[in-house]
Amino acid sequence: MSKPKFFTVPNIISLVRIAMIPIFVWAFFAGFEILALIVVILSGVSDKLDGVIARKFNMVSDTGKWLDPMADKFTQLALCIMMFVLFFSAELPAMRFVAWVFMAYVGKEVFMLLFALTMLAMGKRPAAAEIWGKLATVVFYVVMSLLILAGPEIGILAKYIGENIALPVVVVQILAVITLALTVIAFLSYIPDTYRKVVKGEA
Repeated sequence: MSKPKFFTVPNIISLVRIAMIPIFVWAFFAGFEILALIVVILSGVSDKLDGVIARKFNMVSDTGKWLDPMADKFTQLALCIMMFVLFFSAELPAMRFVAWVFMAYVGKEVFMLLFALTMLAMGKRPAAAEIWGKLATVVFYVVMSLLILAGPEIGILAKYIGENIALPVVVVQILAVITLALTVIAFLSYIPDTYRKVVKGEA
């Protein structure tokens, strides 16, 4: 029996997504916000592309089942930490409130990442993403892209055109809370599958 290939197209896409993380963080803080936005959008689109390719061309692999969510976690952690730094340093108190929403998201992602690594160490495959997990990921990338583009004080439009064209702070607060709420729901949706694998010993 031939060994499954590691360097399949979906796995390479996941590795490229991980390599994108330092690029968009550096680009944003170095003043190349448009480049950062493009990289974030490409990362989000490629996240969906690798799954489509894996299923369409029969490239689904055990490696891909943990590598793809790891790429998601690392990317989302980096974006949330970046947003926390930006929002926490904002002048408006309402913006600084949003920073703590992102920090809560970071806490949840760190917990899930450590738990997934623990399951892998136990020889268990982490629970697969359910519909809520997929929805939360899509919403996350859309909201992050909107904030980079049109966030008050921090966004491209506010910086180069003016604050009057940026999103209202209350809209930013609502988007941040919705993103956090969806990811908590997604987290809860992983519990039944995780329970079966860890407690009942299913594969």
